[in-house]
Amino acid sequence: QVQLVESGGGLVQAGGSLRLSCAGSGGTFSSYALGWFRQAPGKEREFVAAINWRGDSTYYAEFVKGRFTISRDNAKNTVYLQMNSLKPEDTAVYYCAAERVPVGLSWLPDDYDFWGQGTQVTCSS
Repeated sequence: QVQLVESGGGLVQAGGSLRLSCAGSGGTFSSYALGWFRQAPGKEREFVAAINWRGDSTYYAEFVKGRFTISRDNAKNTVYLQMNSLKPEDTAVYYCAAERVPVGLSWLPDDYDFWGQGTQVTCSS
């Protein structure tokens, strides 16, 4: 069974930075496409970023372009989300997800097979 564990969330002031990590175990992590999603209270889960298995192709939601960067280290079975210039509207629980048989880079939550428990990111104004 694949397990994903996020870390790195916390409280940050507007304009600050955080780096989220997601460590995977129990599967062929290096072959999966990986994504980050977020969910704010009372809102639907939304796509943030995705990266292919090699780490040479990425895809971002429009609202994070130029501020967030997704990367991965297959030797460590870890995917990262570097978040800069954080805004109060970025406040949410952030989840990493793995797509076992990826076809391109998906923004749809239903395309992902495994999910972490989430890590809280709070950005104060």
